[in-house]
Amino acid sequence: MAMALRIKKAVYALIGIVLMTAAGLCHAGQKTHTVFFEGEENELHVFRSFGRVEGKTLLIVGGIQGDEPGGFLAADYFADLSLEKGNLIVVPRANFPSITKKERQINQDMNRKFMDDHTRNYEAKVVEVLKELICQSDCFLNLHEGSGFYSATWESEQRNPGRYGQSIISDAAVLRRAKNAGAKDIDLEKMALTVIERMNASIPVPSQHFHFNNHRTNQPDSLHKEQRRSATYYAMNICKIPAFGIESAKSLPLEQKVKQHIWAVDGFMALMDIIPKTPGIDLKKPEMQYMIISVNDSIPVVVGKMQRLTIKRGDVIQVHDIITNYERGLSVDVIGLGNEFNDMKKKLKILESTRIEAKKDFYTCGSVFLDIRDTPGAVPIGRLAVSDSKKADGIRYKLKVNGETVMVDNYDHVRLNYGDRLVIVDIITGDIDPSEYVVNFKGFVGNNSRNDGEDRGYVIDTGAGVLMPRYSLERKGLKYHVVTTLGGEEVGKIYIDILKNS
Repeated sequence: MAMALRIKKAVYALIGIVLMTAAGLCHAGQKTHTVFFEGEENELHVFRSFGRVEGKTLLIVGGIQGDEPGGFLAADYFADLSLEKGNLIVVPRANFPSITKKERQINQDMNRKFMDDHTRNYEAKVVEVLKELICQSDCFLNLHEGSGFYSATWESEQRNPGRYGQSIISDAAVLRRAKNAGAKDIDLEKMALTVIERMNASIPVPSQHFHFNNHRTNQPDSLHKEQRRSATYYAMNICKIPAFGIESAKSLPLEQKVKQHIWAVDGFMALMDIIPKTPGIDLKKPEMQYMIISVNDSIPVVVGKMQRLTIKRGDVIQVHDIITNYERGLSVDVIGLGNEFNDMKKKLKILESTRIEAKKDFYTCGSVFLDIRDTPGAVPIGRLAVSDSKKADGIRYKLKVNGETVMVDNYDHVRLNYGDRLVIVDIITGDIDPSEYVVNFKGFVGNNSRNDGEDRGYVIDTGAGVLMPRYSLERKGLKYHVVTTLGGEEVGKIYIDILKNS
């Protein structure tokens, strides 16, 4: 049964791709938007723009690794682009689960699954669609951010041949194609250098100029043999099309990285004679206006930012949509429930009061609250009660200790036995959005790859050696504190006392 379901989904995905291909024949001057795996954690959005005049097709992919926002934010602008000539296929967020977590990967590095990989997971499903799109294109751009700054010679630890930043990468200098089929070889280095010259004219700092980075991936002495499983390698060796990785340096400001990716795409569009109406850049702060929520399959209601929806214990809620100042990259997290990526459109039974957090990519942009009322008549029959948040006297902490909910007042002590499992679920803050605060367990790192000081949602096993005694109050590993800050200023604290059996 499971195999039949997987085959059925795969057939639907391939049908979608075939329909998109056929659409290009009858959608001159139009745009299409196709959703693969709708409602799943790896929901994939593909945007096509068809020029009024026929021409070549450029594929742009962003977000294949979720901690590289310069690429997927730049791809957004081309998803909305109208064309005079040629075609675009744009996949702004190839790996949306990893974007919501701001991590390079979830199960596997998606950009290492295009060749010789047989592990079945959501990444594999997305890669199958991307492979089809690559082979429908005349050129492929993978938008990335790279560590350090690439240099053909060793200059320093951060600027050398092993670094990626500020370079356009190809797997070879020339794409060799079968001459007996009438195909000509393509000078990839010449293509890249033409675009780089155009880009560098807009970059005033010479040390930030782009360079051509030939990985020589097939050569025995290549420094980058791992790229033999990448999307660009697949494009060149299987689909026989030019393919490039555009690598802005991770350390640069976000707006500069976005601009550089747009300049790079513009350059390749010019090479391919794809004539656009170039968008402007407006990196406005993400702001949620409201959510659309239903309870027990009722008619949905609108709940504004920081408003509260009163329900009964055991009610099933569903977030149908969120309205923000952006249209793409949106997700919701029902705190303490659902999956760890996106709870949009999921039916979830609510057994205790909680908060729903809205996100644009990995940026939190607003919250609404679900309040449980068990007293008779608290929730009017036939309609749902929505109210505004009120100012609170102070912060309270919602914790789970071994799965049991515990509410703690600001500056109170929590006594745990050694080996207890603690989760800081959330804080209750009245009329200020809890997502604007940082809640940090001093002496614990929830995510080693992204230690931003925010420790809500992680399981803290007090007996698993994850706590660092040097950060405990007496350096004995028995008394820790959880510090809450708002705008960098401390506004609250609770103490964690761990009791060990003698």
